[in-house]
Amino acid sequence: MTAYPPITVRQPSEYDIVDDPVAVCGIGTGFEATINARVRDAQGHQLGHVTIQAGGTGIWGNFHTTIPLAGVPATPQGMLEVYEVSARDGSEINKVTVLVTFGRALLDPYHGFLQHTVVKGQTLSSIAAQYYGNANLWPRLFEANRNTLLDANRIFAGQVLRIPQ
Repeated sequence: MTAYPPITVRQPSEYDIVDDPVAVCGIGTGFEATINARVRDAQGHQLGHVTIQAGGTGIWGNFHTTIPLAGVPATPQGMLEVYEVSARDGSEINKVTVLVTFGRALLDPYHGFLQHTVVKGQTLSSIAAQYYGNANLWPRLFEANRNTLLDANRIFAGQVLRIPQ
């Protein structure tokens, strides 16, 4: 039999493009059923925080919450941290960190993304020109696809990219 970890985040997944507020769900247990969640930008600045009630000592429960952000994030990349505070010394324990991309940092207002399949000869610049009318907006596409792109100059035919809308 496999034991459940004290906290599991089911949404968002790693590198998901998140909206504002950031929707979070999972399963967990905490001292007196209390778990904390916060969102930080890539520079470590806290953008939002909530306390979640889920389960209890030795009992796992589902949780779902939203974390409103304090404005448009300064960086497109950031993180969600879900953790328990130790009753012993107040330290953060059982922390789960999920890397995310902020939709509003890419395009404000942000409504979601569409998928684009790259064809031979396309570049991020040409795709930006196609969707936004401005080739100079290619960094928006690069940041939205950091989950699959390591180099903005290396995209290939057949690759599916997220295009923020």
